[in-house]
Amino acid sequence: MLRLNCFIKVTEDKREIVLEAAKRLTTASLQQDGCISYDIFESATRHDVMMICETWRDESALKFHSESDEFVKEVGIMRTNSEMKLETFKF
Repeated sequence: MLRLNCFIKVTEDKREIVLEAAKRLTTASLQQDGCISYDIFESATRHDVMMICETWRDESALKFHSESDEFVKEVGIMRTNSEMKLETFKF
């Protein structure tokens, strides 16, 4: 399995745009084959920080996800409106 933690730093004026894109991506991702879990978390101490935490069955499921239309569209919106950092763990 693969776990990805995507940290998102966003300014107040872009926060709603990024959060809505993340919600749409989460809804689509949860329906994809090989998605074990997918959720958005907001920091309790920093209003400018969010995290998407996702778990995938294997690399082929993650590859399919990363190439999906929803991913390309929504991550494009998030990248345009925030700073993103990705951590990947295999287990």
